[in-house]
Parts: sequence; C-alpha cells; structure tokens
Amino acid sequence: MSQHNRVDATRPDSPPLAGPGPLPVGVRTLTVTDPDRVDVAASTEAVVRRPRALVTELWYPALTNTRAGGTYRTLLRDGETPITLQGRAARNANPAPGRFPLVLISHGYPGNRYLLAHLAEALASRGYLVAAADHPDSTYEDQGPFGATLHHRPLDQRFLLGALAELPNAGAEAAIIGYSMGGYGALVTAGAGLAPAVRDHEHAPPHDLLAGHLEGAAPPPPEALKAVIAIGPFGNSHGLWSPAGLGALAGLPVLVMAGDRDETSGYDGMRGIAESARGLLLTFLNAGHNAAAPIPAPVESHALSAKLGWAPFLHYADAVWDSVRMNAIAQHFAAAFLDRHLKAEAEAERFLDPATGLGPEAGFGEGRDAGLRLERWR
Repeated sequence: MSQHNRVDATRPDSPPLAGPGPLPVGVRTLTVTDPDRVDVAASTEAVVRRPRALVTELWYPALTNTRAGGTYRTLLRDGETPITLQGRAARNANPAPGRFPLVLISHGYPGNRYLLAHLAEALASRGYLVAAADHPDSTYEDQGPFGATLHHRPLDQRFLLGALAELPNAGAEAAIIGYSMGGYGALVTAGAGLAPAVRDHEHAPPHDLLAGHLEGAAPPPPEALKAVIAIGPFGNSHGLWSPAGLGALAGLPVLVMAGDRDETSGYDGMRGIAESARGLLLTFLNAGHNAAAPIPAPVESHALSAKLGWAPFLHYADAVWDSVRMNAIAQHFAAAFLDRHLKAEAEAERFLDPATGLGPEAGFGEGRDAGLRLERWR
C-alpha cells in the first residue's frame, strides 16, 4: 500500500487499542437529506426553509476476505487544493454480517468528513459502524457564517443518528465523537442546553434560531445515545453554557480530550465541561487545539497557501506533539470508552481508571505516559 498521506499510520509504542483491530474495514459514501431545515445564510429578512443534504462517509466491519487498502479524494484546508488520502478501508466492500453500535463523528469549523478518518477506520476495525458527514456551511469549500454552525450542528447530529439507525447493520446503541464545533454539537445533542444569553451572542443566527437549543428548551438526548467523546470542544470558555446547562450531562458518560495550551477552545473551559459532566478528562500537556483529532498533515499542506496566507499544515499539526502519536492515543481511549459504554465490556475499565489507565496494566510502557494526564470526576 502507498505510504503517501496515510490516515492509518502507526507507531510501535502505540497503546494496545490503537490502530487496526481484528476486523477488515469497508467504506462507502451515501447522502442523507433532511427535507425541511432553515437555510441560515438565506434567512436575512424572513426564515427560508429547504432540504439539507449531508454527504456521509460510512465505515463498517467487512467480510473476512476483504483486501485492505483504499483512497479518499478530498480537498485541503484551503478548500481548493485536491488531495488523495490513503487508508486501510476497502471501498464498497461487502459488509460483515451482524449489527454494530453506531458512532457518529462530527468535524470542526471548518473541516470535512475525512478530518478524523484515522479514528473512523480504527473503530470500524473493532466492531463499530462509524459515520462522518460533511456539515454544510462548515466545510473547507463551503464555510458559511459561524451562526449557521451554532444552529445546525446539533440538528445535523440528531438527524443523522435517527437516519443512520435505520441501516440494516446499525445496532441499538450509539455515541457521538465531536471535534471542536463538533464537540459543541455533541454536548448540546447530549442535553447541555445553551445559556439564555447566547441568543444575543454576536454570532447568533437571526430570527432567534438558537431558542430551541437553550436551557429548558433543548430536547433530551436521543434514546440511543449512550456516550459522548468531545475532543477540543468549543464553547464553554466563550460563555455558551451555564453550570446548570452543563450539569445536564451528568447522567451520560462523557470523555473530554484536550490540549492544555488550546487557545481556541480554552483549556479551563474544557476542564469545566468534564467536571460538570462528572466525566473523564484526558489532557495532552503542551498541546494546542489540534490535539488528538486531525489526521496527520497531508504533504500538500506544507506549502504556503496564497488563499489563506499561511501553510495549511498549521490546521492539522500540533507545535509539540507528533500527530501519529496523538492519533494512536485518541484511538486507544476512544475504543476503551466505547467498549465500556456501548458494549458493556467490564475489561475496558482498566484503560479508563486514572489509577491504571496510563500504566503498564493498560499497555503503556515505561515512560510512554509522558505528556498525558487522565482524571475522572464522580
């Protein structure tokens, strides 16, 4: 297989649940359409509604004779440079029999459905049905007003969970993994209603469109939703939630992954999310907003972009951490967390207990926990 722009790169010091698991992986693309959604950008004078199409990548366990290897054709952060990513998933491979827990991955602003492809492939190889959509108004080539993402992201996630649950290989249990604004959406979808003052936020969409996301108005989590992983979740440091709003998360398992040098989402705010949710916090010390989530920077990203005025490399890479190392750690903890809460595997607890999760009991060799901190609130 080609070594160019691989999303499935590994390291020999990766923890045990990182990288490819025991199952071959297939991938296909589908489009799911919400027939009636507000078009925020067009709703300047009056509310305009129209269908909202979500192009979605679906990774799944494939038949045992599936040959590994495939490509993803997409665009760089500049929204115009075509790139080809390499992975292990086989395009349109025959699915393995059975039903698998559904995991929805939601990218940042901007991003696209391939930004966390490393995580999608790894989880599918361990028995999960993984979906990631391009969120309109929030992709590299279609970056609309920020208020559109504030409005749409929880609605996209809730709609996708319902639509994808109808797939024949989707199990009854589901989780959301959200990065940055995807993390914002995941928390709202999980029941964390926004603070009332947000309806007057400088980036709030028109016509009071955030009213349905506010404390006391936001709907309860979808019944199938059993866990949330928020990576670099945006919002708490910017006043989007009150302590009461975040407190609604306490009934659902929540894992927050964060860099303590994140100047976009703010580390104190992300730590506050984990504490309010009585959840887990995995900290990458000295990492910024790119901690854990993005694929390794494509080679094309190294060149200066005339459109952006900076090298797109900065969108993917961290200043300190190796991306492959961070990806592996994220895959390991995500797999353990989902195994525990979607598959009820008690054995996974040793990977999540702060007393053992970064030690030899969890597969971290001597000194390989450097730069990591694992905490839990009960």
